Amino acid sequence: MTSAGAGEPPGRAPITIGLTGPIGCGKSTIGRILAELGGTVIDADALTRVATAPAAPALPAIRERFGRGVFHADGSLDREALAGIVFADRAALSDLEAIVHPHVRRLIESAVVDAARAGAMFVVIEAIKLVEGGLAGRCDAVWLIECDPATQRQRLAARGHAADDVERRMATQGPDLAEWLAARATRRISSEGSLHEVRERVEDALADALAPVLLEDALAQGVGTKGEGSAPGWG
Repeated sequence: MTSAGAGEPPGRAPITIGLTGPIGCGKSTIGRILAELGGTVIDADALTRVATAPAAPALPAIRERFGRGVFHADGSLDREALAGIVFADRAALSDLEAIVHPHVRRLIESAVVDAARAGAMFVVIEAIKLVEGGLAGRCDAVWLIECDPATQRQRLAARGHAADDVERRMATQGPDLAEWLAARATRRISSEGSLHEVRERVEDALADALAPVLLEDALAQGVGTKGEGSAPGWG
């Protein structure tokens, strides 16, 4: 279990589970299930939107690197125009990530602290760049969410992406991403099958992740009960 980081309240820090995996593989679905099971879910995509909202600190560097063409007339970021650039050019994507990720990381760390102060038993960080962005190291468990490439394409198409856009987005991530992440994950979870089947896999994985905490609590309660009315010690 990760220890409390800078700014976190003293005492036991919540178990932190990182969700990662290629685009369209079901991270958000797994995150929703974990939220239903009592977790505090931190969505890196949502925080990326915060970090690139109007007047956000990341915007000047984005404008300097990508120009005025990726901004609307009102000064807000034209996400579609920017996506058209970075999903066709890995170097451009890397540049964008180098600008945005530090801001997102700070927002994530703040959200983890807030969850710990609220008494969360476990926190979930959902991030496609969990490993590359250095967030995996602050997680107690890293779950790789995966599915077949055909399922990926179907899901991305269902989101409204054109076929050529789907292929471009998948190609930008690279054909070996899942296996690269697998070598760095502590658990692999398939999102194939029915929602009921996926939920069962998530519940099993969560039970394993929380087992050390539950055992620690059980032992602490046992020691406390045994020690009632007696002198300190084991006897």
